Amino acid sequence: MVAAFFCWSGLETLLRQDMAPPPLLLLAALAAVAPLPWRRAHPLAAAAVAFGPLTVVDLVRILTGSHGALPSSVSATLVLTYALFRWGSGREAAGGLAVILVWLPITNVADPVSLAERVAAYAFFLFAAALGAAIRYRARIRLRDIDEAKAREREQLARELHDTVAHHVSGIAIQAQAGRAIAAAHPDRAIEALATIEDAATRTLTELRAIVGVLRASQHTEFEPQPGVAEVEQLASDGQTRPCVEVTLAGELDDLSPAVGAAIYRLAQESITNARRHARHATQVTVAVTGDADQVRLTVDDDGASGPTGRAPAGYGLVGMRERATLLGGTFHAGPTAGRGWRVEANLPRTATSR
Repeated sequence: MVAAFFCWSGLETLLRQDMAPPPLLLLAALAAVAPLPWRRAHPLAAAAVAFGPLTVVDLVRILTGSHGALPSSVSATLVLTYALFRWGSGREAAGGLAVILVWLPITNVADPVSLAERVAAYAFFLFAAALGAAIRYRARIRLRDIDEAKAREREQLARELHDTVAHHVSGIAIQAQAGRAIAAAHPDRAIEALATIEDAATRTLTELRAIVGVLRASQHTEFEPQPGVAEVEQLASDGQTRPCVEVTLAGELDDLSPAVGAAIYRLAQESITNARRHARHATQVTVAVTGDADQVRLTVDDDGASGPTGRAPAGYGLVGMRERATLLGGTFHAGPTAGRGWRVEANLPRTATSR
């Protein structure tokens, strides 16, 4: 850009006869073009270096009565004006604008022009400033959208890790505690607990690898298979693990939105995990999924002890479950029942409605 402007000025000096004296031409060309390489890193300094000498050149032309034209490379000041509002801070833009507004009337006196040409000159510089400000605003909006998208991805990843890995790790911890408690009196049952731990650890490792694979994949991650309502039945226990988990599916559960099916599975999985962790003396967890023409309802009940000391302080589990249901346009409620136990209830539309 600098080379092009200098070549342009050189050709004008050679071909045109109505130019200002050579010293003024050289100073004006250097003032307008030389700061261009620093217009992004130091926009205010570049504008000051350009418009300050140009103001001096125009004042000399006024005092000496020299009315020769300046080189067209002075139009590089439009680029500097754009850069000032595109890359400069608010204070830099205000200070640079003041310098520009001081130079414009002086250069109009040095080069007497018609009113229309004078208005056009102001319009050009205001347009360059407005364009720089508009693109700066658009870039900020884009960066904000990118940051929001990253935040949503982090929240989704946190929910997936909590709902999958934490579920299996919780089961491993519970089985390990049970195995240690009965190892001396019932070695056979301790061996069964170890087998359950091994199976849960294997599934945890598999799901971790799947999550890492999706994160590393550069494309087509939206086609990765997700668990759905059909997989909720796999959360039922075999009766040897306490609390026992029973799963019931009823109603219209076909043709659900994939997002809704995955949410039902994750909500049920997290509810079972919470019951195993926090429901004191619980022996039974009942999971019921019922679908109708408009929505799907998930209810998870346990018979654990309730009350002020019956549950651990709320963590990220309930927060993530409520967010998951709300994002799909559904409702979520969790709390103690009237008698004994805890109930989790979620109602989701059959077709996800993102919020």
